[in-house]
Amino acid sequence: MSEAARMRRDEPRWQAGVVRGFAGPAGTELVADAYGPVEAPTVLLLHGGGQTRHAWGTTARRLGEGGWQAIALDMPGHGDSGWPEDGDYSMPVLARTVAAVLGELPRPVAVVGASLGGLAAIRAIGLDEPPAIDALVLVDVAPRTEAEGVQRIVDFMTAHPEGFATLEEAALHVARYKGRERPEAGRLEGLKKNLRRNAAGRWVWHWDPRLMHARNHDGRGDAQALERALQGWRQPILLVRGGRSDVVSVDGARALQALVPTARFVDLAEAGHMVAGDANDEFTQTIIDFLGEAMPSSAIR
Repeated sequence: MSEAARMRRDEPRWQAGVVRGFAGPAGTELVADAYGPVEAPTVLLLHGGGQTRHAWGTTARRLGEGGWQAIALDMPGHGDSGWPEDGDYSMPVLARTVAAVLGELPRPVAVVGASLGGLAAIRAIGLDEPPAIDALVLVDVAPRTEAEGVQRIVDFMTAHPEGFATLEEAALHVARYKGRERPEAGRLEGLKKNLRRNAAGRWVWHWDPRLMHARNHDGRGDAQALERALQGWRQPILLVRGGRSDVVSVDGARALQALVPTARFVDLAEAGHMVAGDANDEFTQTIIDFLGEAMPSSAIR
């Protein structure tokens, strides 16, 4: 950590994993962790479907140390955020929720959205009254995605509805999704943040199973609706694609560039769809470099 970052951490307005609350859909509360100086240029981090705010832990801390206020949000129905009684996690609901959270954050503000979080951010941009977003990072998601890769995610999330007897079983399930025969060493403690014990003592994913209901998937893969939302977008936009991803192809990335003149994309060769988890150091530095250009007043020099 730089000396400047240490000095900032000594300031009384510095946040290091401070829990914040935001209004969620249908009267629920959303939970977020905040890092970095209060009232600094803000980065809202939106995780993918089935994940939690803890997916951004290292990235959020490094952003805070770099001079941004990083807000890592548990999306509706995920992690410690509330589950609405109606179980409605449709794209219009998620888009309005993201817009409402952004309305509470100081500008300039960037959004980093992975998978489901990225889709919700795009749809928020397409609202009749869109939120102010000064820069956008899409993490292995774009308007045009690959159906087979998306189906693999759905299959992964819907397998084992009864949960797992041990953390090791859950880790093996994740490893096989990533194309590995065995779990990565030292990942069990981190995996606990994405699981919870149910009444039967089994480990189940820390999200509302109703997220997978058919009505909540309507429109998620609607490329035309997503492209309409980004029509006319002129703010900086970066697509960080996993080089081994089967969700976003190079053609899908180039289609985004053709649609949005300011769009650029980078491949992280060693990453799959779970980019931040597969290559966190490289991913985080890529984000920091991009934000340093998009919101240069926030960078520590």
